[in-house]
Amino acid sequence: MLFHSGKFVTGFVIFAVMLFIPVIVPLFNRTPPLKMTGGLFYAPGTYVSVSDAVHSDSKVITLDTLANRLAAKVSAKDVALMDEWLTDYSPLEKSEIAKAAKDKGALTSMWLSAYDPEIQVKGTSAHRKEFTRLFSSISAMLSEADYQVVAANSDGTYTVVKDLTTKDFVRVQDMPNHITYLLGTDNFGRDIFIELMSAIKTSLKIGFVAGTIAMLIGLTLGLLSGYLGGWADNIITFFTNMFIVIPSFIILVLISVSVGSAGRNITTVAFVIGLTSWPWTARAVRAQTLSLKNRDHVNLSKLSGHSLGTIIFSDILPYVASYVVMAYILQISSGILSEAQLSMLGLGPSSTEVTTLGVMMNWAIRFQAPLSDAWWAFVPVILSITLVSFSLNLMNTGLDQIFNPQLRD
Repeated sequence: MLFHSGKFVTGFVIFAVMLFIPVIVPLFNRTPPLKMTGGLFYAPGTYVSVSDAVHSDSKVITLDTLANRLAAKVSAKDVALMDEWLTDYSPLEKSEIAKAAKDKGALTSMWLSAYDPEIQVKGTSAHRKEFTRLFSSISAMLSEADYQVVAANSDGTYTVVKDLTTKDFVRVQDMPNHITYLLGTDNFGRDIFIELMSAIKTSLKIGFVAGTIAMLIGLTLGLLSGYLGGWADNIITFFTNMFIVIPSFIILVLISVSVGSAGRNITTVAFVIGLTSWPWTARAVRAQTLSLKNRDHVNLSKLSGHSLGTIIFSDILPYVASYVVMAYILQISSGILSEAQLSMLGLGPSSTEVTTLGVMMNWAIRFQAPLSDAWWAFVPVILSITLVSFSLNLMNTGLDQIFNPQLRD
């Protein structure tokens, strides 16, 4: 019956993928998630040893290396600078410049032939130096001269190791020393993909532990409050309303600050989140219990002399079980989001052994990954948080359609 809901199935599949990938990846890649192997914000890609490339057998391949080099190295900012100089300081027609601007190679050739460093460019000194820098870098880029690799000897002389041309290529498979960063490296030079897998697993653990604690507290208090009534109901309702009136995130922040960075490990953070997330579950379970405690089957159990525990677990709990499952799913999602919020404020787990999605976001912001255009340091983390939360909420919506007759098609 559960898998008759398209929303539940979609959410379940997404969540299963997010759950099992972090479990499977470490089986094939034993690299510690926080091992520093690279440098500051290296872009995604495969990195090969330069010395290995020099000493490997090279193959001559006929390829337009100049055109490819221009396409890869000349940025949009460089194109704008060349277009600005040609338009403002060269005698060329604007229509001719606009036509050449459609092709990096044509525009670059036109600019190199027309550029005159003696012409005074308007603007700041830094802006004028941009043109000098661009001319030098492009001139060096277009150099077709052959290269010689030399090794220094102990007597101060040099020995030619290898002659290279722009047509020489080597296979990556021939490189004994190469490493692939699927998602680049972070501010500490750590492999973000491996780190992300560990962070997802840790955040899910926090979500499950926090959700379980919140669900058990809310379920227990809600059942007792709704069934017992009287002074017990008044006391439990008072504390529930007090936690609801004061935003739980404020309480969470205060507790995290009071615990201190030394005491904020994974277990402590999950426990604190669970202790502050139960009121809405308790309130909803209480409302469900109030509508059930005067049903005929419950009254029959009372007349039969059944104990409080038997009545609650046998005659009331099965009727609220569907809601409890949906509340548990939302509590897991809430736990993951709460941890991410805490960690982004610097109040999350402080550990050098594991990381979480929120901690990764905190590092990306603290070390200015957005300003460095290092999108790989935060976009995958945001997508992971979004997918996990979206899948859990989609599962909850699907269950609501299944268990709520009013929402069924």
